[in-house]
Amino acid sequence: MFEPVRSYTSSHGSHNRASIAPVTSLQGNLAAEERLRWLGAQLDEAGSVTIATAAVALGVSEMTIRRDLKELEERGTARRVRGGALPVGPQAFAERHRARPRAKAVIAAKLVDLIPAEGAVAFDASSTVMRAASSLSGARDLVVLTNGPDTFEALQGRPGLTPVLTGGVRETRTGSLVGPLACRAATQLALRVLIASAAAVDVDLGATEAALDEAEVKRALASAAEEVVVAVDSSKLASRALAVGLDWDRIDVLVTELDPTDDRLAPYRPLTRVL
Repeated sequence: MFEPVRSYTSSHGSHNRASIAPVTSLQGNLAAEERLRWLGAQLDEAGSVTIATAAVALGVSEMTIRRDLKELEERGTARRVRGGALPVGPQAFAERHRARPRAKAVIAAKLVDLIPAEGAVAFDASSTVMRAASSLSGARDLVVLTNGPDTFEALQGRPGLTPVLTGGVRETRTGSLVGPLACRAATQLALRVLIASAAAVDVDLGATEAALDEAEVKRALASAAEEVVVAVDSSKLASRALAVGLDWDRIDVLVTELDPTDDRLAPYRPLTRVL
């Protein structure tokens, strides 16, 4: 992506020839700013960035990427986590909806098969889950509880579906409904399945969220569900966000856009069913 910088030094040996010493890592303020712009774009588009992936993409050392992420953190545009970084604060729904559309389409197709035709289910306010909700067909008498106003609107008028909004306070950054009212409503239906996304997924902590209120609502929904499905694209694997939402004891299925046999999913197979 970037051309390596070469330094030229004079030799005062017997032949007095100039020698060329290639520099393998990017140097100079311009190169650093280019890296920072690239990292910022990844955070905006994918919702996270990993040190290892960025180092390979930019052709620099992982130590260089760590320094770059520290700089972004000092500028207030990123928050470092183990193995990479996340954007500062939750992303707006519109931004999340535009990110990684191909991955979300694959995930949505997998999720549709996990949604029953009857009973009650819950969807969180994620853009990934809304794609699955919009693809539902064949429902006969299905109540869908959600704390996502956008998901609630997308389900209006669909045959066989009764969308129910939790109520609560609208989180201005994410557009989801949170707070005591949302948490109380989340426990009022006997849910067959909860389908939720996450800001990040960690092999030790489980599904984590960018805001405490978001985590509380998802725990409340999970408490009333027979089965909990966490759906995330692969960019959110092996990372942590601010608040613990659902631990592995409560996650029954992990859905990503990856093939279930992909090596990136190996750490999660002993913890839950992987699709």
